[in-house]
Amino acid sequence: MRIVISGEIDLEPGARERALTGARELIQAALAEKGCVHYAWTADINRPGRVHVFEEWESEPDLAAHLAGKPYQGMLAHLSGCGLIGAVTRKYRVDHVEPVYDPEGRPRADFFTG
Repeated sequence: MRIVISGEIDLEPGARERALTGARELIQAALAEKGCVHYAWTADINRPGRVHVFEEWESEPDLAAHLAGKPYQGMLAHLSGCGLIGAVTRKYRVDHVEPVYDPEGRPRADFFTG
């Protein structure tokens, strides 16, 4: 079952760009790990010190290996030097995935492919 990680990292004002730039190699390393489908950090345009985290993993064992691995440990060390104020991350088990838009191009809130 796929796992999605969603989170926010809050940094001291002015530290966000340094955090994003310095994380580039660690993000690339995470993307190369077995089972990593998506791994992205993005700047929040409404909050100057906030970074959004989005990850998608193919399985729980893949996520467990990531959390025990060098890219994740490196990320923790990197953030500790970037004025980390706080972070909230959540994980979700995904049991069904389908497009937002149906074959006619209409956005749908319901799950229509069954």
